[in-house]
Amino acid sequence: MFDLFTVPLMVMEEALPTGGGAAGVDAPAAMLGSDSVSDLLLNSLHIGQTSLVVPLVLWLLISMSAVTWGIVITKFREIYNSKAQSDKFSAIFWSSRNFTQITAACNNLKACPVATVYLAGHHELQKVMETRDNRTATHGEFGDLENIERALKRAKAEELTRLEKGTTFLATTASAAPFIGLFGTVWGIMRAFMGLSQATSTSIQAVAPGISEALIATAVGLAAAIPAAMAYNYFMQQVRYLSREMDKFSAEFLNLAKRHFLG
Repeated sequence: MFDLFTVPLMVMEEALPTGGGAAGVDAPAAMLGSDSVSDLLLNSLHIGQTSLVVPLVLWLLISMSAVTWGIVITKFREIYNSKAQSDKFSAIFWSSRNFTQITAACNNLKACPVATVYLAGHHELQKVMETRDNRTATHGEFGDLENIERALKRAKAEELTRLEKGTTFLATTASAAPFIGLFGTVWGIMRAFMGLSQATSTSIQAVAPGISEALIATAVGLAAAIPAAMAYNYFMQQVRYLSREMDKFSAEFLNLAKRHFLG
C-alpha cells in the first residue's frame, strides 16, 4: 500500500539518472511521448479509453460549446438587425410625423423592437380614439393614457423576451462549464491514481497518460466558458441599449398622444 509520501519519493528515484547523463536528460522526453494536445483530446473522446466519465464530460462540453457558437452567430445577426432597423425607424418617425406613413414603413422593419412598440401604442391609440366620444373628458384623459402606456410596456416586455432568448444558455455555459471540466479532471486523476495501486511500475509513466487526458477536460471547459461569458456580457449590454431606446420612444409617444390626440 502506498501513501502520500512514499509514492513521490519512488517517482523521484526512478526519474533521477542512474547511469550516464544522456539517459537522465532523455527521461522527461520519453515520459512526455509524442502525443500532441489534439491527439490527447481525440483519445479522451473514445469511451472506454480511460473511463466512462471523462469522455462523457468532454462530449457534454463540446456539445455546449457548439450550441453556444450557434447562439452567438444567430444572436449577433439578430442584435445587429435590431439596432440598424431601430435607427432607421427613429429617422422615419421624427422626419415624417405622419402615423399612416410610419405604420406603412414598419412593414419592412420586422426586426425593429422600437417599431413593434410603436405599433402596439398606435393600435391602442386608435382604439382609444374610436371609443373616446362615449366617455367623459376626465375619464378619457387619464384612463386612455394608462391604456396606451400599458400597451407600450407590454410590447416592450415581449421584445425584451425575444432579444434575451438564448442568453440564459450562454450564462449557464459560462458559469457551469469550468466546473464540469474540473469534475472530469478530478475524476480522471482519481482513476489514474487508483490504477497506480494495481500497476507493476510506480513511475510517472504509469499515471501520466491518465492525468494528461483528464486535464484536457478542464481545458475544454474553459474553452467553452470563456466565449460564452464574453458573448453574454456583450449581448446583455446591447439588450440594455435597446431597452433604453424603447423607454425613450414610449415616453415621447405618450407625450405626442396626450398633446395632439387626448389633450
